Amino acid sequence: MSTQPDLLYSEEEEALRAAVRDLLTDHCDAAGVIARTESDAPQDLALWKALADGMGLAGLLVPEERGGQGASHREAAVVLEELGRAVAPVPYLTSAVVATEALLTCGDEDLLGRLAAGRSIGALAVALHTAPGGAVRTVRVEDGRLHGELTGIADAAAADVLLVPGADGGLYAVGADAVTITPQTSLDLTRPVATVTLDGAAGRRLGEAEPAVRRALRAGAGLLASEQLGVAEWALTETVRYLKERKQFNRQVGGFQALKHRLAQLWLEVVSLRAAARNAADALSTGEDTDIAVAVAQACASGVAVHAAEEALQLHAGIGMTWEHPIHLYLKRAKADSIAYGTAGAHREALAGLVDLQAP
Repeated sequence: MSTQPDLLYSEEEEALRAAVRDLLTDHCDAAGVIARTESDAPQDLALWKALADGMGLAGLLVPEERGGQGASHREAAVVLEELGRAVAPVPYLTSAVVATEALLTCGDEDLLGRLAAGRSIGALAVALHTAPGGAVRTVRVEDGRLHGELTGIADAAAADVLLVPGADGGLYAVGADAVTITPQTSLDLTRPVATVTLDGAAGRRLGEAEPAVRRALRAGAGLLASEQLGVAEWALTETVRYLKERKQFNRQVGGFQALKHRLAQLWLEVVSLRAAARNAADALSTGEDTDIAVAVAQACASGVAVHAAEEALQLHAGIGMTWEHPIHLYLKRAKADSIAYGTAGAHREALAGLVDLQAP
């Protein structure tokens, strides 16, 4: 008989949040992120080093005996909430969650230890839009050499090692210097995607691809909801703050009844998303009803994050339309996240099958 999960944040989780937020406040200001999106180096590898090496956050999901911190998905979710609030351009979700989960399935101790310590950055070479259990594109394997092209790979340009699914059913570790990585145009400039071309690249077989990829994408989808929660919370908080300061007809704009109603509705949506995201993180950490919890979280997260960012853009009026204001970063992240690891519709369809709910 399972007990009701406690979804409230523990003292340790709140302390972790405070530490991550302090670091991001000092090293991830909005102007800096915008400037990076205009450069040829959108990812902040110095910030990543501070998070991964300095704070040890890259190894949260890795047991201590395997070189990690031995924490759980709940702690990783708190980190992702804060990274979402800052739209931090770091490969945390792709390396410390998705690639790490794949390696935990395969059991490659050396590579897992390098990722956990932040000495390497990993990327699962599966298109970012792929839902858990969805069709995965593979590459041809001949005598340990990989041949093929994979598109839509998130954070591939920042990775040292790529985890590539082969047509023979294996998952292969391939050095980033052995492949050609071509940037693709991405809506979310803080999480760039790329095409990976393998032309006889040497690969080391890690294990079976199917269970590793399925586990990795499920964790990615489940914890993505916490990042989307962070995006939505920032949008709501900043909009409330702005409307308290802005005046029209010598009155605070935030005092207008119509806007109060819109913000109240948005607050209810954000609170609901927090419950769903926390439940997904808890289910991933305990292994109870995980598929259902992840599907529920993703069925609701995309709509809330996009709505929150759209409301922030509109209610900030003219200044919200400028490139200098960071709202566009949040709207683009919310829009891109809405198709990452499966759309809300794909997760609703999966949920219907999980709970045996037939379509009319």
